[in-house]
Amino acid sequence: GYVGLVIGVCLADFGNQIINVDIDEGKIKKLNNGIIPIYEPGLGDVFQRVTRQGHIRFTTDMELAVTESEFLVIAVGTPPREDGSADLQHVLAVSKEIGRYMNGEKIIVTKSTVPVGSGRLIKHTVREMLKKQRKDYSFVVASNPVFLRQGNAVFDFTHPERIVIGAENPEVHKRIQQIYEPLNDVPFILTNLETAELIKYAANAFLATKISFINEISRLCEKLDADVRQVAKGMGLDGRIAPAFLQAGCGYGGSCFPKDSKALASLAEARGVELSLVKATIAANEAHKLHMVDKITERLSPLKGKTVGILGLTFKPETNDLRGAPSITIIPELIARGARIRSFDPEGIKEATWRLGEYKDHLEYCRDEYEVMAESHALVILTEWDRFRRLDLKRVKDLLLTPYFFDFRNIYEPAQIQAAGLIYTGVGVPNPGS
Repeated sequence: GYVGLVIGVCLADFGNQIINVDIDEGKIKKLNNGIIPIYEPGLGDVFQRVTRQGHIRFTTDMELAVTESEFLVIAVGTPPREDGSADLQHVLAVSKEIGRYMNGEKIIVTKSTVPVGSGRLIKHTVREMLKKQRKDYSFVVASNPVFLRQGNAVFDFTHPERIVIGAENPEVHKRIQQIYEPLNDVPFILTNLETAELIKYAANAFLATKISFINEISRLCEKLDADVRQVAKGMGLDGRIAPAFLQAGCGYGGSCFPKDSKALASLAEARGVELSLVKATIAANEAHKLHMVDKITERLSPLKGKTVGILGLTFKPETNDLRGAPSITIIPELIARGARIRSFDPEGIKEATWRLGEYKDHLEYCRDEYEVMAESHALVILTEWDRFRRLDLKRVKDLLLTPYFFDFRNIYEPAQIQAAGLIYTGVGVPNPGS
């Protein structure tokens, strides 16, 4: 997956001997044939190098991986349950397999994003499996969360801002630090299991809060004829705030922010703590996505019978991941209000076909951005892929049935769109002439 494969390949590039395990035989077969099953810039070059050097193996054989390894890294998914809490079934299934095949001293390291207390639960699960088999091997569980941005994951892993290690004793901290020996001048945070687990959740929830905050400010800007881009710049130049994650858009998505903020709120609620700010962040993000639909509806009213062209399906550029993407909310809502959709994404169409499969009668996938515009009454940018920043605006105007241009990532200047004869709508940005 996006975490396990990147980690495995990059750690192999550090000179470690890596065994990557997955239960998906098709995925392992692809990897053994040199085919990477995910889209992640820069991963291919490192993958080819480490496979050529023999530093990494791919297998479905869990027994092989456990018996031959000193460190056992858990990097499986923790999808949200209906109540928002993290589903640990995959983590615990791996933990049982580790206990089943353990043949000596091991260090078990969680890379999966897990709620506080999961390390202790993993330890209990492994120990119970050992008891069933009348084994008595020594092992420890540590937390070493990842802070990788999809689309920049290889760079982030090789140029980390910090490395967090949560463990029960300094010796374990030291042994895990040795894995990262090629990295120079990286600050290490050495702490206990619970703190390391919480750092990951707290970091993602805070970044999600920054995004929801500026998106809410963008809605106020639209009422006050203010420019959210300048507001964000004025805020971000304050060193206490910083500019990152203050870009107004159509809502955050991805495999981390939506899932982790909900899991953190659920975890706190179970402990009797009300994280009202985190809950407000979640609610604001969902409301903001629907606000985008309202903006389209207002311009195209009535929406029924209209065709809306969508550019960008993934939650961000340079990935094929649609988990939590604004498109997953916005497209179904547009269809529910009577619209038909034509769409294009450079990497996300394959995943969209199954994630949005129930809407296939109202949703068409096109070969490129200009095919999207033909027969569409409006063009909507949901993902800021670089190729969408260089559209031939004259051609856009000629192809659209009506000249509505919705820039929900604020990648164009309003005056530029107006000069092309198009009617501009951004996020928190004044319309030309207003």
